[in-house]
Amino acid sequence: MKTPDVSVPPPGVASANADTAGEPITFVAQLRGINSGGGSDGRPWPERQLGLGRRMALADLDCALVGLRTVHDILLAAERARQDGGPEQDVGERGVEGLMQACRALAMYASLNVRPC
Repeated sequence: MKTPDVSVPPPGVASANADTAGEPITFVAQLRGINSGGGSDGRPWPERQLGLGRRMALADLDCALVGLRTVHDILLAAERARQDGGPEQDVGERGVEGLMQACRALAMYASLNVRPC
């Protein structure tokens, strides 16, 4: 089994965890890198002493927590707009409920990845 290359790529080249080394930075190359175990910054988890599965779980956890923070920010902005803005600024109960469900789902996903493998 080949160990993954986790070196930092030179500028202008996709992250080292992309399928093809030296692939130019493109949207698709970035998606490949992220989907192959990259954290919220698109890079592999930096603690090389951990097993590959644990590094991937921690990278997924990092992404989930960034998503959770983003959804919380949107939820807070929606609440402030509801309280301080006019009626046209209200996202509505269904919008707020959807944001709360997204927070719940991201928190549940994060809790699954924080436990040791």
